[in-house]
Amino acid sequence: MSRLLCLIVLSLGLMQAASAEENNDRMTAYLTQKFGLAKEKAQKISDAVQSAASKYSLPPALLLAIISIESRFKEKAKGANGATGLMQVVPGAHRGLLRNVKDLTEPNTNIEVGSAILYGYMRSANGDMNAALKSYGGSQAYAQKVSLRVEDFAGVAAPQNVAARPDGQVSMCEADRCAAPDNWADAFTIPAANGPGVKGGAVLPNASPATQH
Repeated sequence: MSRLLCLIVLSLGLMQAASAEENNDRMTAYLTQKFGLAKEKAQKISDAVQSAASKYSLPPALLLAIISIESRFKEKAKGANGATGLMQVVPGAHRGLLRNVKDLTEPNTNIEVGSAILYGYMRSANGDMNAALKSYGGSQAYAQKVSLRVEDFAGVAAPQNVAARPDGQVSMCEADRCAAPDNWADAFTIPAANGPGVKGGAVLPNASPATQH
């Protein structure tokens, strides 16, 4: 019986690994075709998105939607108040998260930090993703824009936490509330969702006009 159980667990692990690789390939191809990224860069961003999505229980499509709005996948993007990188992280607003960060433009680092910030807002809002996005982008209009953009990526990103609604559209999380991961890094300084924040984001095409992330 124990041998059979081991075989089942091994099979499930192999299936999950194959599924993750397939999702990454699909995501990489989409970023290359839609946004003109070099395959190597698209692969790196896809890997970083999958990793952060898994760590913070966030839908990959949601992270891709935010990146497309904030920087259009330009890793060296700069905005107001020092907003930096793919997810336009504002260093002055999140010093606690950046204590050991040497290069905020590096995709893995930027997406990790941006996802941690978003998760911090979400946790402060008791799992309400709409409220978290309002805190991240500074307005309800930003939250709505991200919600719409999520649908563009839902078909190519891993479905983790993304729920299909009866109308056929895709929700960011079940009932717009995301589950809290068990592996939240307690070392991170969680910004309060209703705190003063830092206004001003990337001055880029299709970028959000006001951000506090």
